[in-house]
Amino acid sequence: MGRLVHFEIHVDEMERATKFYGKVFGWTFEDWTDFAGMPYMGAVTGGEDQPGINGALMQRQGPPPEPNQPINGYACTMGVADYDATEAKILENGGQVAMPKYALPGMAWQGYYKDTEGNIFGIHQPDENAN
Repeated sequence: MGRLVHFEIHVDEMERATKFYGKVFGWTFEDWTDFAGMPYMGAVTGGEDQPGINGALMQRQGPPPEPNQPINGYACTMGVADYDATEAKILENGGQVAMPKYALPGMAWQGYYKDTEGNIFGIHQPDENAN
């Protein structure tokens, strides 16, 4: 036991955040507000036949992260097939670069971004030729 089974991304503007994650990663959402008692959108991140987990966007309960503060929690990293195309979608939809693309030599390309709500997340493209 102890395996990660769900994530929550805290957001200020639910509509803006669902649009961002839907357009960048193709996530779909289910309104679980009545169940949670606050604005809460279940995030379906892929099919049951794919590895990974589903999660949610929930209404932020305090102030958003300050620029340049260290991460206070977890950074979620999404696997992608095309790093550069995904980065372009992130930037086109209001995201910002937090840590530019870099190589994990012989393994993958990695980088970190800010979403429209100020949260940090990563993207990771496996590539044995990364260097």
